[in-house]
Amino acid sequence: MAASHLSISTIPLWTKSTRYGGLFRPTFTTKFSEQISGLAGNIKVAEESGQVAQIKSEFYKVVEGIDRGIFGVPSSIKSDIQRLVELLESQNPTPDPTLNMEKVGGSWKLVYSTITILGSKRTRLGLRDFINLGDLLLYIDVAKGKAVNVIKFRIKGLNLNGQLTIEASFRIASNSRVDISCDSSTIIPEQLKNMFKRNYDLLVSIFNPEGWMEISYVDDDMRIGRDCNGNIFILEKSKEPQP
Repeated sequence: MAASHLSISTIPLWTKSTRYGGLFRPTFTTKFSEQISGLAGNIKVAEESGQVAQIKSEFYKVVEGIDRGIFGVPSSIKSDIQRLVELLESQNPTPDPTLNMEKVGGSWKLVYSTITILGSKRTRLGLRDFINLGDLLLYIDVAKGKAVNVIKFRIKGLNLNGQLTIEASFRIASNSRVDISCDSSTIIPEQLKNMFKRNYDLLVSIFNPEGWMEISYVDDDMRIGRDCNGNIFILEKSKEPQP
C-alpha cells in the first residue's frame, strides 16, 4: 500500500472547541502558516536580489567603454541604459532614502551620467588635446549636510594631475529628495587653473550640483539620482577616503 501524505489542504485551519463553545486555531497550524509565510518572503527577497544582480551585470556591460557617457553615447546604447535604469528603480530596496541616510552617505564614484561635454565646449575646455578627464567622485557627509564633488584631471605631456572641487550643502526636502546649494569651488594645481582660466565658469557650470536631486534607487553599492534638469546619475560605492 502506498504511504499516505498529508497535504496542506487537509490541515484543519479552525477546529471546534467543545470546552469553550467557540473556534480556536491549533498552535501547530499557526506556526506552520507562519513558516510558510516566512519562506515565501525569503524566496521573494532572493528572487528580487537575483534580478537586481542580473540587471546590474547587464548595465555594466552596456556602459563599458563609453567613458561614463560624458562625451556622448549612441542613441541605441542610451535607450538600453534608460531601460536598465528604470528596471533598477522598480526594484528599489530603499523607497524612502532620506529616511535611511546611512545608505546615502559616504564615498561614491560616477559610473554613468546623461550630462555631456560635446562639440565646442569640449574643445574650449581642452578635453580633446591637452587634458584627460579622470574619476568623478562624490563625498557625502550626512551629519554635516555637506556634499563634495571632486572632478579629477590629467594634464597631457606634463605628467601632472589636478582636480576641481565643488562644495555644496544639502537639506532633506522629502522622503526621496534633497535640495542642494553650491557653496564654493576650487581648482588645483596652478598650471591647471591657468589652463581653465578663460573657461572656468563653463567648467563649474557643467558639474554644478545646485538645484534638487531625487534619489530613485540606493542599496549598499549603487545609487541612482535624477536632478532638476532631467539628468540621470549612476554611482557606485567607492573606497576613496573623504577629503
